[in-house]
Amino acid sequence: MSHAPHDVQDEQTLVSYRTTDIAVALLFLVVSAIVITDSVRLGFNWRPNEGPAPGYFPFYVAVVMALSSIVNLIRAAIPSEEGAGVMTTRPGFMRMMAIFIPAVFYVFATSYIGIYVASAIYIAGFMLFFGKFPVWKSLAVSLSIALVSFLMFEVWFLVPLPKGPLEDALGF
Repeated sequence: MSHAPHDVQDEQTLVSYRTTDIAVALLFLVVSAIVITDSVRLGFNWRPNEGPAPGYFPFYVAVVMALSSIVNLIRAAIPSEEGAGVMTTRPGFMRMMAIFIPAVFYVFATSYIGIYVASAIYIAGFMLFFGKFPVWKSLAVSLSIALVSFLMFEVWFLVPLPKGPLEDALGF
C-alpha cells in the first residue's frame, strides 16, 4: 500500500532508502572521525583544577555520533523490505533541486546584497513560481516580511545581520 499521492512505481527510481541510509551513515562516520582526530589533538581529558580540555565535549559527542552511525550502517546493510523502498524518483529529485538550488543562491546572496534584500527576493520568488501568487501579493508579502525583520533585528533587538548596498545607502 503506497502512501504517495500517485504511484511511484510508474516513475524511474533514483535511489532507495537502503542506499540513502548507507551513504548518510558513512558520511557521519567520516565527520565523526574528523572531530575525534581533532579532539585528540586538542586533548579530550579532564584537567585537575581546570576542567575539561578543549576537545573533551566534541570528542564524546563524536564518539556517540560514530556509534550511532555504525548501528545505522549495520541496520541498512541487512536487506529488508523497508530498505528496498523508493526514497526518491527522478522527478522527485528534480522537485527537491527546485527548492535546494534557490536556497543555495539565497545563502550566497546574503553576503553581497544583505539578508533583508535577499530574503525579499527569495520569498517573492517562491510565491511567484511555486505558489502562483500575483506579483503584487508576492511583493507585498516579501517586502513586508523583510521590513518587519529589519525593524525587529536592527532597531528593536539591536542585532546586526548581514547588510548590503541598500542598507548602506539608507545609512544603516
